[in-house]
Amino acid sequence: MSRETEADPSGEALLPGTLPDALRAELVAFRRDLHMHPELGNQEFRTTAAIKERLERAGLKPRVLPVGTGLICDIGVNTDSGQWAGGPRMLALRADIDALPIPDTKGECPYRSRVPDRAHACGHDVHTTVVLGTGLVLAALHEQGMLPRPVRLVFQPAEEVLPGGAADAIEGGALDGVRRILAVHCDPRVDAGRIGLRVGPITSACDRLEIALDGPGGHTARPHLTTDLVTAAARVVTDVPPLVARRVDSRSGLALTWGRIESGHAPNVIPQHAELAGTVRCLDLDAWRQAPDLVVGAIDEIANLYRAKSEITYVRGVPPVVNEVTSTELLQAAMVARRGTDSVESTEQSLGGEDFSWYLEHVPGAMARLGVRPPGERVIRDLHQGDFDVDEHAITVGVEMFTAAALIDAV
Repeated sequence: MSRETEADPSGEALLPGTLPDALRAELVAFRRDLHMHPELGNQEFRTTAAIKERLERAGLKPRVLPVGTGLICDIGVNTDSGQWAGGPRMLALRADIDALPIPDTKGECPYRSRVPDRAHACGHDVHTTVVLGTGLVLAALHEQGMLPRPVRLVFQPAEEVLPGGAADAIEGGALDGVRRILAVHCDPRVDAGRIGLRVGPITSACDRLEIALDGPGGHTARPHLTTDLVTAAARVVTDVPPLVARRVDSRSGLALTWGRIESGHAPNVIPQHAELAGTVRCLDLDAWRQAPDLVVGAIDEIANLYRAKSEITYVRGVPPVVNEVTSTELLQAAMVARRGTDSVESTEQSLGGEDFSWYLEHVPGAMARLGVRPPGERVIRDLHQGDFDVDEHAITVGVEMFTAAALIDAV
């Protein structure tokens, strides 16, 4: 990486750390390799090895997390152990590395998933490549004496597995010596070359709900002698969400949505067992703390009306990601330094969940929405869909933004 900086049309010097063509091409190839070999949460052994090998080739000392997948790597920490030794507290850059258990449906795409029923349909391959590329650029700048403060790369496993792999990363030392943490998440609604930002909540809380309903079944000719579990399950599905919504401030955005319902095997048999599963999402932190009691109480009320015995498993997930002001301003300043004021747009709070929120329980930080939509593209391939793909120019944008953030964040 050259010490030379570019100059903008006004003649002002820009920050160093723009991507040379060779590294840009390498990062695209790296992302495509990850995309072809997706791994589920806590199974990301190949992905971890690939990241580790490339960082070591750059002269860095990555450390695999104690859980066996994921790793952290410090740049600018000059100790034999490679661990923070009480010097300047670091800026951390976080990526999630796991994929989803869904098939890749992109057709003849040369880099589509080669693993059946596995796909990088949420952009974690892009997040990983962005943080890797940033690490390679910052390592080169550090060798030239141009990195003002140490930086930690955090490659976290199992973001898609509630309550998320962030807790394992934190327990493994990801935040030791860290004063601020930044992240990006792909957004197919934002054009490549741009990011979306907001101060305050940018994602929502997300919990998982599983219900088993039981009771004596029987003949459909005599439902009065049975616990009619199909009707009971149907009423839980239709009645519980509005009942919960009427017991919490509507501004909290508490939403219960079902994803699975199963019961019965024959048209003339009332079954003895039914199962339901869904998610509880919430925009507001206080309402999220009330959610388990509200939801469980509402389910029991409806189930009791139909004499169904309910067994409820409420799995706490993640709180909202709440972007801290200074960290958000740092991301904005970094993006403006690279691509001008028009490259940043306001974004809304999403009902999606993200375990990046657990880091923010310990240190300030912020997440940006990284635009991945090809400019002019009218078809939006949403997250968690099998045909999801990105404009790979977003990799360059993410790397150069994070690099600028590390250079600006010197105070």
